[in-house]
Amino acid sequence: MTTRSLVRALTAALAATCIACAPTSAAYAASGGAPALRASYGKLSPRLSSSSFGRPMVLNSTETGDSLKGEVYGVLDQPLSAFNANLVKPARWCEMLMLHLNNRACRVDEAKKTLTLSVVRRYDIPVKDAFELTFHVRVDAATPDYFDAKLSAASGPFGTRNYLISVEGIPLDSGKSFVHFSYTYEQGSATRVATKSYLATFGRDKVGFTVVGKESNGDPKLIGEMLGLVERNAMRYYLALDAYLSAPDDFEKRLTLWYAATQKYPRQLGDLSEADYLKFKRMDRP
Repeated sequence: MTTRSLVRALTAALAATCIACAPTSAAYAASGGAPALRASYGKLSPRLSSSSFGRPMVLNSTETGDSLKGEVYGVLDQPLSAFNANLVKPARWCEMLMLHLNNRACRVDEAKKTLTLSVVRRYDIPVKDAFELTFHVRVDAATPDYFDAKLSAASGPFGTRNYLISVEGIPLDSGKSFVHFSYTYEQGSATRVATKSYLATFGRDKVGFTVVGKESNGDPKLIGEMLGLVERNAMRYYLALDAYLSAPDDFEKRLTLWYAATQKYPRQLGDLSEADYLKFKRMDRP
């Protein structure tokens, strides 16, 4: 594989799945359960109510050594029962993850409780040219007071490893839920080199959401490079979670909801027209 093709293929791995970091066993152990999530809600409430996102949410991204993490804390208008009803089986996770523009197919092995995503570097690349990433689906709690589910994969393309998606939720008043969504993964040396090449070429104008300073003209300077990529994908998947839970049994409605939500952030997420998005998602539906 040439350096150019490696960069392009890695773009898909990072831009579409960027879904995990710290070793899987450690990540499972790190969950503090419902009490910890309630404490986070109390601590973050002022930031949630004054969020610049136009909705109650807080987005964070971190890079530590080989590990990258993106996470969102937010309030969704769906009750916790929607999580318990719709995110306990791999097939339902597939339906949610397929809202992402770079995920072109998802197959399930119910016996093994796994799902395999087919991911492309651009939404219009044929599924036959996708790479595959298989996740084990684990639901640790699905009660009226707490939801906790995780998707994990020990290895991915180009030396990436220890992928983890985590979704936690607790109920709030008025039928809403407080949610913590996170994804982490570890990158190898080949991944790091290719990522730097991507960020210096194809991804040089891409930014995330965190303000890190001011531009020369006085406008806010937004985070770029690797953490900018992580933040864009944290937002894409969080919006997918919201759209899916809003319309778990209405395919067309959740497509429309996801696309409309992403267009509130055109600089970061305005990658394609609604007509193209709907065309390819309808094409990919099993």
